[in-house]
Amino acid sequence: MPSPGRQVALTTDAREAAEGADVVYTDVWISMGRRPSASDGTKPFSGFRSTRPCCVFASPKALIMHCLPAHRARRFTDTVLDGPQSVILDQAENRLHAQKAIILHLLGGD
Repeated sequence: MPSPGRQVALTTDAREAAEGADVVYTDVWISMGRRPSASDGTKPFSGFRSTRPCCVFASPKALIMHCLPAHRARRFTDTVLDGPQSVILDQAENRLHAQKAIILHLLGGD
């Protein structure tokens, strides 16, 4: 349930989705292990690539996130992936340490 004063909205418009957002979090809808083809369903998502103009509609201090791996130029432009608002590599590093802690816990170590 959303926090008081917050809203959740569904949209198929990338600009509308990013408008005023504090965080832009993208993910992959198509398997990363497959090569794209004309019939694989990627065309409907083509307007949702994270580009600098798309991120301009978000809050000026918006964070850009992604769970990785990410295909450069297909999912992100370099200016977004490597830009000052991107926390993508920090996010991946934090996930790595969390995964190591889970493995250690499961192996019985403290």
